[in-house]
Amino acid sequence: MRHLSILIFVAASALSTPFALAQEAVRVALNAPLSGAFANIGDLYVKHSRLAIDAINARGGVLRGRRLELVPMDNKNSPQEALLRLKETTDRDIAFVIQGAGSHIAVPLAEAVEKHNARYPDRRVLFLNQSGDWELSNEKCSFWTFLFYANAEMKMEAVTDLMARQPGIKRVYLIAQDYAFGHQVRQFAREMLARKRPDIVIVGDDLHPLGKVKDFSPYVAKIKAARADAVVTANWGNDLALLIKAAGEAGLGATFYTYYGSGPGTPTAMGSAAVNKVKAIYRWHPNLPNDSEWAQAEEYQRRFGAGYQGLPIGNLFEMLAAAIDRAGSTDALAVARALEGMRHRTSTGEAWMRPDDHQLFEPMFVYTLTTVNGRDVVHDLEGTGIGTRTDVRIESGETVLPTRCRMQRPTAH
Repeated sequence: MRHLSILIFVAASALSTPFALAQEAVRVALNAPLSGAFANIGDLYVKHSRLAIDAINARGGVLRGRRLELVPMDNKNSPQEALLRLKETTDRDIAFVIQGAGSHIAVPLAEAVEKHNARYPDRRVLFLNQSGDWELSNEKCSFWTFLFYANAEMKMEAVTDLMARQPGIKRVYLIAQDYAFGHQVRQFAREMLARKRPDIVIVGDDLHPLGKVKDFSPYVAKIKAARADAVVTANWGNDLALLIKAAGEAGLGATFYTYYGSGPGTPTAMGSAAVNKVKAIYRWHPNLPNDSEWAQAEEYQRRFGAGYQGLPIGNLFEMLAAAIDRAGSTDALAVARALEGMRHRTSTGEAWMRPDDHQLFEPMFVYTLTTVNGRDVVHDLEGTGIGTRTDVRIESGETVLPTRCRMQRPTAH
């Protein structure tokens, strides 16, 4: 009887173990600012991630039944805290980490992941990033880092193409946050405007601390005194909202060419002063004739009571899930190889992950904030009565620029 009991136990264990493994969740760490000045941005990442993950899980998850599970970790917008959260990620054997708010965090994380994977090849991690940092798809590229959002150079190429076609622009003011991404935007704005419109004069160029300025009126006064026709900024979060609010209060007449002009809080902060004065470049905006994306936006509003921002997180999770299934594994190396060269059908067109530098290319749009008119501008932002109208659509192939990446690839199988 004792031997029979043992055999029954062993047989039961053999049957239950595959089922248990099949049901084990695939965890994905979110390294984001969940407190402090940019907590609202971190909150967006959490909510957009949950929306994307729930849609995938509702279809059966990955690997024939395994759920994706989000593990939010607060980096407090600090590189040091972000690295501590990465250590926590690896200690918990989480193979995937995502991040998108700030290249001052993205670059240290990418470098730390590279070192970790070299040191611990049996516990490798894949870094999925959305910061738009140019260096990560050039000199600081890594096999273990994938970039799911257009970088600073790609977006500035499109913005300056549009600016070059505006004969009324003669004087341009640059203002940026004082960190890597802000420096990149300034550099590309200067280089591209000089090449495309050498008659344009840069009449001012300011850097300000990241997330520290509470009153931008002194900066706006300088822009006004310089008689700028246009302002170029890649500010994001509260730094953009407060800048544009100050511009509206001062009656600044210049047009703002922004990277994130319809981001959270910005339309409310600027109010009617934004109308026909603020332009942005992004992968989506609310007045695109796009039923599938709007279905997500309505579900987001229903679940979270907040405005949908169309973050690249949807592409990220869909492509990650597809790569896991294609690899038949959650091993970081196998999933990375499945992601390389992947083509994914998004709501606006095809996206492509370039193998050379792991940079994603997808359609983008330059658009203007303008008054809702019930025709081509139907949906507003944050209940302000201010909507969005497309100036130009940029196809994914138009954003493909040369890369200086010299990627070191792992040789182990």
